[in-house]
Amino acid sequence: MRTLIATAFVSLDGVVEAPGGEPGYRNSGWTFQDIEFDPAAYELKGREQDEATAMLLGRVSYEAFAPVWPTMTEEFPGYNAMPKYVVSRTLKEEDLVTNWGEITILRSLEDVAALKETEGGPISMHGSANLNRNLSDAGLIDRYHLLVFPVLLGAGKRLFSDTDKDKQNLRLLESESYGNGIQKLVYDVVR
Repeated sequence: MRTLIATAFVSLDGVVEAPGGEPGYRNSGWTFQDIEFDPAAYELKGREQDEATAMLLGRVSYEAFAPVWPTMTEEFPGYNAMPKYVVSRTLKEEDLVTNWGEITILRSLEDVAALKETEGGPISMHGSANLNRNLSDAGLIDRYHLLVFPVLLGAGKRLFSDTDKDKQNLRLLESESYGNGIQKLVYDVVR
């Protein structure tokens, strides 16, 4: 079974919306504003690219990433080369970009569960707040790679849903604190 890893920049109060500057959110770009850059805090991001064998995205994140990431050949060579899976009920084959390698549309959480049963290495999920919440609630996420930023954003899309469900235990695999206040937290989901 393949490991599904949810990776996210998250505020201390659980917001994952618009960390890189995506338009339409009042705190857009919060990861770069008033936080000193420390390259050590982002080591995890490079490691993810080296270890992942596929990328999973929701439709909204796919539509944000697809016009940009294929042109970022120095920053994302691993991600650009690996297969991508987009979970969407509405996206059509003709909507897919042609310069970003193999892209497959999955139509349901059941399709994601079936993908996890295939041969291959880890699948890394980026952005995709709605998809993350649905996959978490369905018990399909195996690991979390979180960079927690020392900010409180209040409103915004949350990493986790507020669904009333049974407690889910996590096992801490890695943690590190950086001088700029960012915390790295890597958790496995305990089954």
